[in-house]
Amino acid sequence: MLKKIGAFFKEPPAAEPIQDSEKVSSLYKHWRWRIFYSSFIAYVVFHLCRKNIAVALPSMGKALNMSNTELGLLGSTLYITYGIGKFINGVIADKANVRTFLPTALILSAICNLCFVLSAIFITPGHVSFFGLPSATVLLWILAFFWGANGWFQSCGFPPVAKSLSYWFSNSERGTKWSLWSTSHQIGVFSAVMLSGFAIDKLGWMAAFYVPAIICIITGVWLFDRLRDKPQSLGLPDIEKYNNEPVKEDKKEETDDTPYFQIFKEHILCNPVIWMLAIAYIFVYIIRFGTEDWLVKYLVEVKHNSLTLASSKLSSLALVGAGGAIFAGVISDKVYKGNRTPINIVFLICLILSLLAFAANPASNHVLDYIYAAMIGVFTAGPQMLIGGLCAVESSSKKVASASIGFTGVFGYIGAALSSGGTGYVVDKFGWNGAIAFWMISTMICVVICTILLIFEKVKKKKQIKE
Repeated sequence: MLKKIGAFFKEPPAAEPIQDSEKVSSLYKHWRWRIFYSSFIAYVVFHLCRKNIAVALPSMGKALNMSNTELGLLGSTLYITYGIGKFINGVIADKANVRTFLPTALILSAICNLCFVLSAIFITPGHVSFFGLPSATVLLWILAFFWGANGWFQSCGFPPVAKSLSYWFSNSERGTKWSLWSTSHQIGVFSAVMLSGFAIDKLGWMAAFYVPAIICIITGVWLFDRLRDKPQSLGLPDIEKYNNEPVKEDKKEETDDTPYFQIFKEHILCNPVIWMLAIAYIFVYIIRFGTEDWLVKYLVEVKHNSLTLASSKLSSLALVGAGGAIFAGVISDKVYKGNRTPINIVFLICLILSLLAFAANPASNHVLDYIYAAMIGVFTAGPQMLIGGLCAVESSSKKVASASIGFTGVFGYIGAALSSGGTGYVVDKFGWNGAIAFWMISTMICVVICTILLIFEKVKKKKQIKE
């Protein structure tokens, strides 16, 4: 049984190389486009079963009589398992078949959503005792279990996509394709918010979980037909060879006998820049998930917006924010000549101002709420993409590029867990002004860390010039 499961997920062997150059060109053109749009759609749909809880929180909290702290606990379980899984599943995905690994993860995530909502049907909060525990407590921990399991399967989404983009697009074009693909996150959040809001409005809060689950299962089956693994599995040559783009000869560690752990230790564990980026990423994710997960509840309770209106405002954060990552990447390339830290600082300062403006805006001025929410999305997306992604890769060895992203990703989701549980706790203790302050202080700390990093980089560069 285990052998059959292993064979199902095992990376396929290379097929017999195709010799006909015209056929190679035709197949590459067909499959590159197909792999890109399939990976894009896959990651958008993944968000339907992850960001749906943000819209469901107000209705779900009332229906199940849960406090903000308890609701925050549910979000924390997903972020903890997601953070750990992102690193572990990244290692697994390197040797797995993208065609089977990614769709299976999406379907299992959908099943977790179904189990999550079924738990609330079969266990009703009240005075009933299960093994000496109130039913409300039992329900909370069962929901936390299934939402945590959902986080694990959700963490299987990005690694196979990263593998596909790396193998189907060469270095000279990968940056553009990667930045375009990265907008799938914001579009995914937008889609999840709109779909969940509509489903709750028409069918009740439980629909925010079972409707996306059905869509994810259907999409998972479709992806199995669409996706393929490496080009070699189809008999195609390496992408660098096809594009007549020789591999750079700057990968000394990859061609000598240096042990992997030694490279990992030198470029990650003993790399002060990676540690500063990782710690900064904690605070980036506090603000990112604080706004994404709690903004709807804030608008409903503080500004007395309807759930539909609040969801619509959150969607502007996600949709317009998609341009933030692309804008930050282009500016850091064109204006700062590849130096990412200055644009991170600029974006984070603008984020603080956007949060202040959003909180101070009168409840009646909906237009400005849309604008300020969009600004929050833009100025969060830039540092999110750069600090834990591009900056981490550029600050380490290419031999441990995936490990560096996984390392900063773990810290990011520690921040996500702190954001979910921390925001809920702060709201219960200090009200929503406390939550705004929590997000702003986190952003300020991130600015300080990035400033220290900028000084460190300048000192290091001066030493290199002297040497």
